[in-house]
Amino acid sequence: MAGPLSHIRVLDLSRIMAGPWAGQILADLGADVIKVERPGAGDDTRSWGPPFLKDRDGNETRDAGYFLAVNRGKRSITLDLDKLEGQAVVRALAAQSDIVLENFKVGTLAKFGLDYDSLKAVNDRLIYCSVTGFGQTGPKRDLAAYDFMIQAMGGLMSVTGEPDGKPGGGPEKVGVPIVDIMSGMYAAIAVLGALARRSQTGKGDYVDIAMLDVQVGFLANQAMNYLISGKPPRRTGNAHPNIQPQDVFACRDGHVVLVVGNDGQFGAFCEAIGRPAWIADERFARNGGRVRNIAVLRPLIAEIFATRDMAEWIALLEPAGVPCGPINTVPMALDDPQVKHRGMRVDIPHPVAGSVPQIASPMRFREAGLSFERAPPLLGQHTDEILRELGLDGPADTAIPAGA
Repeated sequence: MAGPLSHIRVLDLSRIMAGPWAGQILADLGADVIKVERPGAGDDTRSWGPPFLKDRDGNETRDAGYFLAVNRGKRSITLDLDKLEGQAVVRALAAQSDIVLENFKVGTLAKFGLDYDSLKAVNDRLIYCSVTGFGQTGPKRDLAAYDFMIQAMGGLMSVTGEPDGKPGGGPEKVGVPIVDIMSGMYAAIAVLGALARRSQTGKGDYVDIAMLDVQVGFLANQAMNYLISGKPPRRTGNAHPNIQPQDVFACRDGHVVLVVGNDGQFGAFCEAIGRPAWIADERFARNGGRVRNIAVLRPLIAEIFATRDMAEWIALLEPAGVPCGPINTVPMALDDPQVKHRGMRVDIPHPVAGSVPQIASPMRFREAGLSFERAPPLLGQHTDEILRELGLDGPADTAIPAGA
């Protein structure tokens, strides 16, 4: 496979979302990612449907869309880690790998002799990354965690949703498993950082990624607002807490998102909508004033937007350099000419379905272009192939590598 990591092998012992997302990022970058799954069942997300992928005859397969979203580019081997034979194969794979990803509960893999210290003994250049809900230390280290739960605990839901007292008011989770995704991204960044360091020192490393740490880490401006003001951030719906006007406005036939990012853009906006007097109005001339007086400014803007259709406003504001856009559905977003031009949808040959649609990686390289040739694997699809590479002929639950 192509890509800047085509010389790297990853042993992916993870399942669900965060760890597999990291593994898919590395696979997209060209790494050979070997996904270890439970015999007969596989990754939990294979069954997290409907919807399920359909085969060439229109019958449902066993693979849900959830699984297909995070396992592109990998090879699947089924191993029973409760058995010595399965553990021996993992150690043999670790000896030939650069990176290990896992998201078992703290201490679980140590019982099987597959923790970092054990695998470091067979490969001291190994970069081993554990992704858990709360990390390897602390009072909650032994607890299980899921994305929804961490969005709540980490403060995200306290700043997401409409304010209390408004229609639909109350805390909301983000519409995608954002903590899982961000944890996977941080894991991928961390192992690549360790890989760069290894090129200088020759030594591997252990990486501890906690989902709660990640969630608190990407509170970003909301956390900093609190730290410097002492005031807890509150839910403001679609309105930005620090920059205005940034909100959703109703048009005659739908809604437009207006994203004025600075005073110059606000001036251009005022000219475009025929309200040049607002530019000199001391309440609105500077962003700080607009934030403080948004209760006055927003109704004025809303009244104006209600007079035209979405397309009319976008056609008026875009040429003026005012950031704005429609609220697209997922099908509309995928049909956007810019999204199509960038090739964000790809179709990959699949042994059962004929082909499987995928959302491509957003990474673009001039010198080491990415390719998407390997579909999310069938359960155990590559077991025999991988065992042969290890010099083994028997099934995974009976084959023990020499010296293991």
